[in-house]
Amino acid sequence: MNTKFEFIHFVQRPTKSPAAVTTAWACLNNRSHDQLGTIAWYGPWRQYCYWPIGTEVYSKGCLSDIEAFIGQLMDDRKLAHNAKAVSP
Repeated sequence: MNTKFEFIHFVQRPTKSPAAVTTAWACLNNRSHDQLGTIAWYGPWRQYCYWPIGTEVYSKGCLSDIEAFIGQLMDDRKLAHNAKAVSP
C-alpha cells in the first residue's frame, strides 16, 4: 500500500480496541510532518472518511492524494471481506 505521496504521507495509528477491524491513519505534511487530519472508518456511511484537524487549505493534488489513499483502504477492505467470505 502506498502511504507516501508528493505533498502528504500517512502513518497508521493504534486503534482504540485490539479487536478493531478497521485502521486509523494520520495524514501528515511531508515538509513539516505536522498532522493535517485523520482517515478512519465511519460506520454510518460504511466507508473510510477524512477528518481535517483545523482550517487547512488543500490543493487539487493533496485532495487527489487523500482520495487515492482512501481508495486503497476501501480496496483492501473489500479484498479482506471477500477472502473471509470464501474461507471455510
